[in-house]
Amino acid sequence: MSIFPQSLRTLEKDYTMANNKANSGLSHERIETNNFLMIVLILLVLLVGGLVEIVPLFFQKSTTEPIKGIQPYTALQLAGRDIYTREGCYNCHSQMIRPFRAETLRYGHYSVAGESVYDHPFQWGSKRTGPDLARVGGKYSDDWHRIHMINPRDLVPESNMPAYPWLEKTLVDAAAMPAHMKALRMVGVPYTDEQIAKSVDDVKGKTELDATIAYLQVLGLALK
Repeated sequence: MSIFPQSLRTLEKDYTMANNKANSGLSHERIETNNFLMIVLILLVLLVGGLVEIVPLFFQKSTTEPIKGIQPYTALQLAGRDIYTREGCYNCHSQMIRPFRAETLRYGHYSVAGESVYDHPFQWGSKRTGPDLARVGGKYSDDWHRIHMINPRDLVPESNMPAYPWLEKTLVDAAAMPAHMKALRMVGVPYTDEQIAKSVDDVKGKTELDATIAYLQVLGLALK
């Protein structure tokens, strides 16, 4: 009598038992054929990885404390920053100089986290259509910025930057500044009661162009 049929039945039985045992746990096959389980495990891995990467940054002084010379924006500078983000300037201009020789030669010292402690939200990024503005403060005069914002092609004929002539005719919303500064104080920007109280007078009668220029002129001055 041949032993092969018996051997085949034994192998088949062993395979079935092994397969059932594998399917009862988190086998590759079960994970790859269960969409919900795959999504849950992916999210779990991302959560753990994100915590490991991000949480330590909250306890490093280099990322949570301002570098020497960094001060909270004045009311006028803060208003200018709001206009900068409102008009979408960050879509074409980054404020992050990467630690590459080509960038530091062109723009100056690479950006560090301590420069952006008071920025909510910060303006880091690598998307550039125009030049990086992290250290544009003091590079050009106020008059240069004024002409450039009203019509960039008056100074740079090949520029594809849009013009912003309405900024010169629109006054800063002074009444909104105290509430804005109080909100920033709640997330760690050390504005005093006196600074908040004076904010309305500090921007009263100023145009949005004045505010935007004030903001640009303070960028990157603390670290060259």
